[in-house]
Amino acid sequence: MTAAALRALHHGPELPLVLPGPWDAASAKVFADAGFPALATPSAGVAASLGYRDGQTPAAEMFAAVARIARAVDIPVTADVEAGYGLSAEELVGRLLDAGAVGCNLEDTDPATGALRDPREQADWLARVRAAAGDALVVNARIDTYLRGVHDEDETIRRGRGYAEAGADCVYPFAAPPDRLAALATAIGLPLNAVALPQGPGPRELGALGATRITFGPGLQRQAATALARVAAQLREDLTAGG
Repeated sequence: MTAAALRALHHGPELPLVLPGPWDAASAKVFADAGFPALATPSAGVAASLGYRDGQTPAAEMFAAVARIARAVDIPVTADVEAGYGLSAEELVGRLLDAGAVGCNLEDTDPATGALRDPREQADWLARVRAAAGDALVVNARIDTYLRGVHDEDETIRRGRGYAEAGADCVYPFAAPPDRLAALATAIGLPLNAVALPQGPGPRELGALGATRITFGPGLQRQAATALARVAAQLREDLTAGG
C-alpha cells in the first residue's frame, strides 16, 4: 500500500479515520481482518511487546518490529518512531520505507531532556524529513505542549502552523482538551489526530469534536495484556484447584 492511499483516508469519505495500534504481526492481522483500512503502530505498545520501557527501544528493534507488522497485512501502516532516534532525515526515511511503512509519527519532545524542542528546530527537522521522503510518507507531527504541561493554546497553534508549513500532513496535539480539537484543527489548517484514552471520549465522539484521525497509543496493547492476565490467573486457579 502507498502513502497516497493513507493520505487520501485523511480526507474521507469515512471520518474520523480510526487507526488501531498493533504491537506485533499477530495483532496487526487481527485488526486488518476486522476491516480497518490502515494501522498506526504505537511506540509504547511495541516497546512493551519487546520487553522495553517506553522510549527505551533500540532503533534497530523498532524498525524490525514495524517491518514484521507491515509484512503481515495488505493495508497501509504508519509507524510511531518517537523523535527519530537521532538519525538523519535521509536515514530515517530510508529505514521507514525499507520497513514497509508509508507514514510516521514524529514528536517534538527532546528525548535527551524530556523537554519540548525549539519549534523552529523541529520545523526544520520536519522539513528535512519531507524533502527526503517526497510524497512517500504521511508525516504526522506530534505536538507535546499539553503532555509537557504547557497549556497554552497559542503555543500549540504556533507549533502546528510551523509544522504544517514544513510539510506535515497531519498534526497530533497529544492530550489536548477534547473540547478544543475543532478550534485547533481550524487554526492549524491540517487534519488533526486525537488519542482515544480509556477514561475519555471514544472515537466517534472525538470525531464529532473535530478530530480527523483517531489513534490509541499503547491502550489496545494494555487492554490485551490485561485480558491475558485474566486468562493466566484462571489457568493458574484451575491448576491449583485440580492439585
